[in-house]
Amino acid sequence: MTASPLDTLIPHLRNLSDELSATLPFDKLKTSFKLPGKLRFTWPSFRLGNLEAKAPVVQGGMGVGISLSGLAAAVADAGGIGVIAANGIGLLEKDYYSDGRAANLRALRREIRSAREKSDGIIGVNIMVALNDFHQLLEVAIEEKVDVIFMGAGLPIKGLPVEAMRDAGVKAVPIVSSVRATEMIFRMWKKIYGDVPDGVVFEGPLAGGHLGFSRDQLDDPEVQLEAVVPHIVKALEPFEAEFSRKIPVIAGGGVYTGADIEAALELGAEAVQMGTRFVATNECDADPAFKQTYVNATEDEIGLIDSPVGMPGRAIRNEFIEASEAGNRPEFRCAWQCLASCKAGAAKYCISVALNNARKGRMKQGFVFAGTNAARVNAIVPVTELMGELAEGFRVAARERVASRLQQMTAGIAALRESYNTVWARAGELRERYEKALDTRIRSAGDAGVEAIQQQYEETLARLRNLQFQIANTLADSWAVLRSVSASS
Repeated sequence: MTASPLDTLIPHLRNLSDELSATLPFDKLKTSFKLPGKLRFTWPSFRLGNLEAKAPVVQGGMGVGISLSGLAAAVADAGGIGVIAANGIGLLEKDYYSDGRAANLRALRREIRSAREKSDGIIGVNIMVALNDFHQLLEVAIEEKVDVIFMGAGLPIKGLPVEAMRDAGVKAVPIVSSVRATEMIFRMWKKIYGDVPDGVVFEGPLAGGHLGFSRDQLDDPEVQLEAVVPHIVKALEPFEAEFSRKIPVIAGGGVYTGADIEAALELGAEAVQMGTRFVATNECDADPAFKQTYVNATEDEIGLIDSPVGMPGRAIRNEFIEASEAGNRPEFRCAWQCLASCKAGAAKYCISVALNNARKGRMKQGFVFAGTNAARVNAIVPVTELMGELAEGFRVAARERVASRLQQMTAGIAALRESYNTVWARAGELRERYEKALDTRIRSAGDAGVEAIQQQYEETLARLRNLQFQIANTLADSWAVLRSVSASS
C-alpha cells in the first residue's frame, strides 16, 4: 500500500520540531509540538440554532413531487436535513384541477406528517415565495411544526408570521442568489420584525431547476460559490453580533462530491445543499423512469430553458422541450393561477403539469430539471450509500488539504531555517570584526569603525530574533493544523 503524505509528513514535522527546539530558544513552545489524540477527518455536524444534523448536508427541495416524505425522511435518518418541496405538491391529489389551493395545503400537511412518522431526524419544507398560496403553505408548515422552512424564488420579507414561527420552534432560512439580496432580507427583517433569519442558502448558477440569475450571468466568475459564499459569511457577521447567534451559510449549486462539500466548508459555509445527487436514490419519490433519465443523460443534453414562470431553468433537454420551443406543444388547461408571473399561455405548456408528467415517468409529456453535474450520475443507489460515499469523499479531501498545508509549512520552515543559518554566519563574522575593531581602537586610540560594525551586528541579531519568531510561529501553526483534526481517543 502506498503511504499517505501525512504518514511521512508528521514524523518529519516531529523530528524537525525536536531538532529546532534543541538548537533554538523554543522551550515555552515545546508543549504545543504534539497531538492530543488520533487524526480524524470526519465531516462536522451542522448546527442551525438548536438543531444539530450529524451531516452538513441539506437535501434540496425539488418541487412537483420529487422530494416528498420518502426522500426527506431517508435523508433525515441518514443524518442530513430532509426537505419536502411544497411547489405543485397538490398535483398528487385527485381534486387539484377543481381546487388547486386546497389540494396543495392538504398534500403538504399529509407529507409532513408522513415524514414525521418515518423519521425522528430533521425535516424541512421548501416553499417558493412567488407562489400565490405561499402564506397559506407557510401556515400549514408552522402548524405542523416542521423543523425549518426554506424560502426561495423571491424575497421573503413582507407579511411573514415570524412570531408564530418562533412560538412553534420553526427555523427560517431564505434562499438567495447574491450578497445584496442577503443584506436586504436581513435589514428588512430587523426593521419589521426585530428579528433575523436563522440561516441562509446561497444557491449558485450551477444548480438545476429555476435559477436566480440571468443567462448572461451564469458563467460569470463573480457569481460562483467560491466568489460569493465568503462575502455572504462576512455580510452576516454584524447580524450575528447584534443578535448573539450563529447564522450559518449553506452553499448550493454544483455540489456533487464529498470533496465539493469539503471545499464549500473551506469557503466558510457550514453546510451544503444538494439536489441532483438525491434524485438518483432509491428513496426519491419520483418514478424510476424519472431517475433513469439522470443515469442516461449526457453532458451535452443538460442545458437551459426559458421557463413559463419567467426565469431561466436548467434541465435535461428532450423532445418535449424542443417541441415547446418550436411552438408545437398542444394547448393545455391551467388548473389555477399558482404563480402570478406565469406565462404558460405563451409557452403553450404548464410547467407544473409537465414536471408532474415526468415525475410519473411520462417523459414524452414532460421533462426533468437537473444540475450541471447530472451527467455524472451512473447509478441509482440508497440514500445511506450516497451519504457514505459523500462522507468518505470528504474525509479524503480533508486529509489531502491538511497534507498540502503541512507540505507548504514545512517547506516554509526549511526556507526560514536556511535564511537563519545564513544570518547566523553573518552574525559570527560581524562579531569577529567588532572584536578586532574594538581591540584596534583600544591599542591605537584611533577610529576603527566600531560604531558602524556594532550597528550592523545589532541589526543582524534583530534579524535572527525575527527569523526565530517566524520559525516558532510556523511550527506552532503546523501543529495547530494537525490538532484541529485530532481528537482524544
